[in-house]
Amino acid sequence: MSKIFAKGLVCPLDKNNVDTDQIIPKQFLTSVSRDGFAEAMFFDWRYLADGSPNPDFVVNKPEYKGASILLTRANFGCGSSREHAPWAILQYGFKVIIAESFADIFFNNSVNNGMLLIQLSKTNIDLLFNRCTQGPQQWQIDLASQEIMFGNNAALGFSIDADIKQRLLSGLDFIGSSEQLNPQIADYEQSRKASQPWLG
Repeated sequence: MSKIFAKGLVCPLDKNNVDTDQIIPKQFLTSVSRDGFAEAMFFDWRYLADGSPNPDFVVNKPEYKGASILLTRANFGCGSSREHAPWAILQYGFKVIIAESFADIFFNNSVNNGMLLIQLSKTNIDLLFNRCTQGPQQWQIDLASQEIMFGNNAALGFSIDADIKQRLLSGLDFIGSSEQLNPQIADYEQSRKASQPWLG
């Protein structure tokens, strides 16, 4: 059964080793709120010294306005383990990031915030970037069938951990996933108290 997780415009960020300080610089980390980080995403790349948008940065190009799928290179999200980085990306409007590889902490933070991160081989990443050179791309991400769909019956498969897939399809984070086990936990606690009342 088809389950389209995301569909929309693709923004090609052709960079390796994009670290979390580039995704959201440290001056924006003082807020304790989880809101208001969209404008801070890639701040030093998106804006010139006078505060105006940098016309040469890919996110600012008119043809990529409103993109919901970010295509990038290897080791995305490396650096410090700031959860503000996925907040900024998600609040900007990206639901999916496709890359050759991700930093582990960034990957886990992103998935727990409801984003889909797709890891592909360098050969396939090169293929996708080549598609982007042909003009703005509109893709669909079918999470159930694990396919990136390009239109005209063309698609590229991807792998994903079964637990992550299920949580994203269910719209659950780690806590929500754990809460689904509450009936079993309650049954266990009741059984334990009955068999070992001295434990309280």
